[in-house]
Amino acid sequence: MRHFSRLFSVMAGPRPVVCSGPSGVGKSTLLKKLMKEYEGVFGFSISHTTRKPRPGEQNGIGTACHCSFTTNEPESRLIKQLDFFLNCPFFVYFLSFFFFFFLFSSRVSDYHYVTRDVMQAGIDNGDFIESAEFSGNLYGTSKAAVQEVQSKNLICLLDIDMQGVKNIKKTDLNPMFISIQPPSMEILEKRLRGRKTESEESLQKRLQTAKIEMEFSKEPGAFDVIIINDNLDDAYAKLKDALKEEIDKVKKVSS
Repeated sequence: MRHFSRLFSVMAGPRPVVCSGPSGVGKSTLLKKLMKEYEGVFGFSISHTTRKPRPGEQNGIGTACHCSFTTNEPESRLIKQLDFFLNCPFFVYFLSFFFFFFLFSSRVSDYHYVTRDVMQAGIDNGDFIESAEFSGNLYGTSKAAVQEVQSKNLICLLDIDMQGVKNIKKTDLNPMFISIQPPSMEILEKRLRGRKTESEESLQKRLQTAKIEMEFSKEPGAFDVIIINDNLDDAYAKLKDALKEEIDKVKKVSS
């Protein structure tokens, strides 16, 4: 916990937002919708982890790949060429490869994937504002990740677990704390099983952690806002309403 009290003394910018909740509750979906609607207002702080990427996940800064084609060919000639290529097996294979490459390369990165040695060295050096270990993997948010977002006059979004929330409350960051929760443990378990990315042991650990996190959210002053995600559109509307004042401040400075 050392270094925390002085980490943000040199930080300036819009008030960050800490979004917390059990795995599988829909935090990432809500935050990505927010960033899509309010482009130029929010910036997502990408955490570090020592776990291996899941299928389709990328390592890096969350940029997207956009590709387009233009042509000056006369229409009749273009149609003939297109007919030729569509009957060419090689072109069909190439088109399939390009489609899947575009699909996966356009996904937003959720983490910087690093080795345990690299991350532990950063933690020991005071480079992280919060870190925790879950299921044998380290997770954490670096000082640099938050600074990068704030320097662009963007509201920094931090997707952090319960331990991270407790750690950040000991800093000078002064974020808005928002808890996203499932309607029930039964529904959360159904969502996690639907992912098909967890072993039974890992799933049970996540459910146990979820119970603890939901109990923590009931503590007075733990969160500024609590949102139950029983319907994505309703939960998103409540999230936008909670952030309206901060959004307006950023727009005013940017205008």
